[in-house]
Amino acid sequence: MNPVSATVVFIVIWWLVLFITLPFGVRRTEVPEVGHDPGAPAKPMLWRKVGVTTAISIVLFAAVYVIVEYELVALSDLMIEL
Repeated sequence: MNPVSATVVFIVIWWLVLFITLPFGVRRTEVPEVGHDPGAPAKPMLWRKVGVTTAISIVLFAAVYVIVEYELVALSDLMIEL
């Protein structure tokens, strides 16, 4: 896997994992200020979620990298002959 492909794959994995982790631990503001969205989180903990996202993404990317580099699953094996 060349560096450009690896970077793109990592970024895609990172964003998918971020969107999965965003809803965890969200608590709504009990008494929102006037003009604020009542569904907005009181403490979004974004830096913690970014750290968790990065850690999970590194593990998932390592798995994808090993699968691609050692050809554990080849795309030619997945093709259906018509």
